[in-house]
Amino acid sequence: MKAVAAGAASLAPFFDERGGLGRDADVRSRPAHGGLQQGDTPGLYGGTGKAAICDVERLRRYLAEPRNDRRARAWAGALDLRTDEIPEYLDGLTPVLLRHDTLVKNHDYKKEKAVPFDALLQAGIAILVDEHGLPAVKCSCGNPLRPFEGDKSRISVSFDDENKKWKGYGRSEAVVVRPASHELERIALVNVEDPDRGVERPVGTTGEEDTAFDTRKRQAVPSLIGTTFGEASRRLAGRGLAVAYDGENAPPDGARVTASDPAAGAELRFGTHVTLSVVEDTGTSADGSTPPGAESSRGTKDPGSPPPSSPSASSSGPAKSERPGARGGTPGDTSAPAGSAPPPPPSTGSTPPPERSTPPPTPPKTPGTGSPPPGSAASPPRTTASTPPTGDPVTTGAPPPPTGSPASSAPATGTPAERPRRTRE
Repeated sequence: MKAVAAGAASLAPFFDERGGLGRDADVRSRPAHGGLQQGDTPGLYGGTGKAAICDVERLRRYLAEPRNDRRARAWAGALDLRTDEIPEYLDGLTPVLLRHDTLVKNHDYKKEKAVPFDALLQAGIAILVDEHGLPAVKCSCGNPLRPFEGDKSRISVSFDDENKKWKGYGRSEAVVVRPASHELERIALVNVEDPDRGVERPVGTTGEEDTAFDTRKRQAVPSLIGTTFGEASRRLAGRGLAVAYDGENAPPDGARVTASDPAAGAELRFGTHVTLSVVEDTGTSADGSTPPGAESSRGTKDPGSPPPSSPSASSSGPAKSERPGARGGTPGDTSAPAGSAPPPPPSTGSTPPPERSTPPPTPPKTPGTGSPPPGSAASPPRTTASTPPTGDPVTTGAPPPPTGSPASSAPATGTPAERPRRTRE
């Protein structure tokens, strides 16, 4: 695992770092709630209202130049792209600054090939992220990035002369970014130069459509009990709040929320984590019954979560009112309510009715009479109490639509038919 410090030159970059492709910033790494973060967590990344941190148009030109054809093919291959897909791919990338020391799979350019290696990028490094919030390109050198796939708890970081151990480094503080469950429309950033201000940036833009908001404004935790985990995550993100849960992977989107901590009504700052407890139904057997062990209760306990009277502000800032999810949509609960459409009574075929020479007269039908059919739906999953685990949770959330006065122009409303030409911030 190689350490990559902000501002340090790469030994084997895809493009000369003196070419002005990107500019890192002086950012102190912030503690994260758990080691895994999803790409749509509010406040996961930072921004600035000054000069552009990544020149995407210049990177596009470099990759299109005939003299860089072999570099372009190696660059595209590292990202599982064809060279003709590069322009469209770049259109979907968004420049941000890391606010946490972040683990990635980096790539050097050696002997006309992309050579992968695990790297720890220091907070403050400028990167491009894709539509799922994943690191995709290191701006200063154009090196392609992929998700880290190793075991975070077993990393050994190597520092060298150009990448000396930086102030505030801690191996346990490093984060791994997992993709958001849906494509993002906007990314909620924190201004690294003024943490009381937030920046909402439409995906695929470089600052020309940024909207500013006040990160100090508090938002109430919505009522989440009974909703699905996916819907709860989006509701929280719509208010600029992050989600905490237990385990290395998020619960299924369809898992039912049984509790939140803090509870509904607590007023929290932007980026504060709300811990969700859920119950999962892993499926039913062939006869429609729930197999043994198919039900499980998942609870979480975030040691760093503040009580409602004293919320944390680890990633400060508010967001505006709730809004439907991004382009990926909001998955709902598609299962029918138990007992809503009972099937006709089954025919057992065991004992035929007695013969009658003359059929008896048919009495008139009376509403509400007759025996109901046998149970037609499986019982809903039981919620069982469990002691919340003590491990640090990881977080998820979608970019919030914060309210505030525009930084330089009116906020984008919906997904435009055609993206504007990239300009500097």
